[in-house]
Amino acid sequence: MGGFKKFLMRGNLVELAVAVVIGATFSGLVQALVADLITPLIAAVTGGRQPDFSKYVFTVNGAEFKYGDFINHLLTFMIIAAVIYWLVVMPMTRLISFFDRDKQATEKKCPECLSDIPLEARRCAFCTAELSRVPANDRPPA
Repeated sequence: MGGFKKFLMRGNLVELAVAVVIGATFSGLVQALVADLITPLIAAVTGGRQPDFSKYVFTVNGAEFKYGDFINHLLTFMIIAAVIYWLVVMPMTRLISFFDRDKQATEKKCPECLSDIPLEARRCAFCTAELSRVPANDRPPA
């Protein structure tokens, strides 16, 4: 029992559980956004009809292929992917680049150990290699 208790109390397991719960909740939020706002918007643009391809099927030797249902799922996936890209990925990319901009303007890579060191450093704090100072006109833009 002690090993099982130790397994359950590990930080990674708890973080994974929290991530799964938040991911499921976020998935529900995105699906509601698409179903309640984006799809009706598409219906308004297309003349009041929501796109529904589920009635499109073909039959071969008694086997029914519901390719219209696949098209519905494909469109839903594409819409959800676009919503996630525009509302989550792009803003996070801009936010990360905003925070990294200051770091790039104040640090450089050590040519010996590739550690990040201040631009004005004359010796690397990690490998103690002597460095030449970077002239002011060769510094990365702020």
